[in-house]
Parts: sequence; C-alpha cells; structure tokens
Amino acid sequence: MSDAGQSEADLVDAFREAMRHVAATVYAVTTIDNGDRYGILATAVSSLSFEPPSLLVCVNRTASLHDPLERAERFCVNVLGLGNRDVAEHFMIPHADRFAVGEWEDHHGTPVLTSAQSSLVCRTVHRHVFGTHTIFIGELLAAKHRQDATPLTYFDRNYIDISAAPQRSGRGD
Repeated sequence: MSDAGQSEADLVDAFREAMRHVAATVYAVTTIDNGDRYGILATAVSSLSFEPPSLLVCVNRTASLHDPLERAERFCVNVLGLGNRDVAEHFMIPHADRFAVGEWEDHHGTPVLTSAQSSLVCRTVHRHVFGTHTIFIGELLAAKHRQDATPLTYFDRNYIDISAAPQRSGRGD
C-alpha cells in the first residue's frame, strides 16, 4: 500500500476484489408486502445480539427487496444449505418468480423455505441508511434449524462445499 493513497475508483475495485475472497454463507432474505412475496440472495447478514436475539441485514437500495422490506414489519433470513443450491440459482434469474423453486410456507407473515438449514423470522426494529445500502435490524420472533445441513457458501463468484475442505487444527497453523 502506498502512502499516497488510492483513487476512489481504485479503492472500490480493491475492496470488491478483497471481498470476493471472503467466504460467506448464502441467505435468502424474504418478506411479504401487500400480499406479494419478495426475496433476494444476500451474504451481508450478521448476528447482532443475544439480548434481545437480533440480527442485521444489509440491502442495496436498488434491490427489488429494498422497498418492500422498507414497508414490511417482518422478514425472514433463510440460511441456505448445500441442498438449496437450486433455490439460490433460481433467485438469480432476472424477473423470475423466485418462489417457484423450493417449498415455501408463510410463517409470521414471511416466506420461509422449509428445507433451509435455518430460518430466522424477525420483526424490523430499526433501519439505518449508509452509503448505497440500508441496514435492517430485526428482533427474532421465531427460529428453526436442521442439524443435518451444511451451509451453502459463496467464494470468488462460486458456490463451494466447506464440508469437503481440509480440516485444520484451529491453532493458527
């Protein structure tokens, strides 16, 4: 890195390239607005607190989910497993009915993928705009988890199977 700094465009490119090499779990974030289902794939999801149980989701303000999520009182974070790759790939098709693949049920006013590794239904308690995104903070209303699932993971523009990755000792070697 140079002391002179990087141009804004170079900094954005370097950031994008660095983030491509951070493995991330894939989530289908969903909601219902005026009776219609909306959803996107996301990797910018994080637990926030255990008291109260809550998480945050970052959504680009140009995303199809943004405005419905802005109006909705509830949303669901569906943690996709390896067995949900078909759902993830279908969510990427422009103008497709995103809920045509997979088994979806409405719980607490949100679409929940029945085969997801985990599903976390939240009540929106705060919204914060930063840059190109809105950070939605949700307080947990309901959760389910399957013990037998491996998360669908995204790395360097590809889905990867982390269950097949070599195991390390955890000692930092």
